[in-house]
Amino acid sequence: MKLAVFDFDSTLMDGETIDFLAKPLGLEEQVAKITHRAMAGELDFYDSLIERVKLLEGADLATVIETCKNLPMMHGAKEVITGLKAKGYKVVCFSGGFRFATEPACQALGMDADFANFLHHKDGVLTGKVGGEMMYSDAKGDMIVRLQNLLGVDRKDTLVVGDGANDLSMFAHADTRVAFCAKPILRQEATHTVDTKDLTKILDIVSL
Repeated sequence: MKLAVFDFDSTLMDGETIDFLAKPLGLEEQVAKITHRAMAGELDFYDSLIERVKLLEGADLATVIETCKNLPMMHGAKEVITGLKAKGYKVVCFSGGFRFATEPACQALGMDADFANFLHHKDGVLTGKVGGEMMYSDAKGDMIVRLQNLLGVDRKDTLVVGDGANDLSMFAHADTRVAFCAKPILRQEATHTVDTKDLTKILDIVSL
């Protein structure tokens, strides 16, 4: 068995979920600036997540759910997952974002599991609070080790794909590390880089 772990925002999905959620509130630019700094490693991921989600307080839950169901997938997302599974990989998504987004996307893409955070809501609106196991800068590294132990998969049979600073911790536990249209802080830790928005390029990497 082999393990492939993908980041969600700006990797499997073409954009940042929280930016899409902020747009109806007129806060897209403000949230995007914080997101950019966090992905570049300039801000602590936990602090940036708390700050951004707080800005979503009062957002209509039904609108949030509908937005998350209609996020644009990255070109080649379905094909790369189908191809990896045909090669014997378990394919999983780790996201510092939200399960409202990862769950429907990963079901549609045929992934084996998704791990993300939860947006708290009450009386049909977001409270501006968030919880979950993917809130911290080292969360993905911790989770990938647990999955490797559970599945009996070594780092040499582990592929990771991401774009930002919060993917660094999982890069530390895989021998095949793909920086996908990534920030410089992640590129320097990668074994491979893909600089075009085409996830099928990863199938070429695993065929080498």
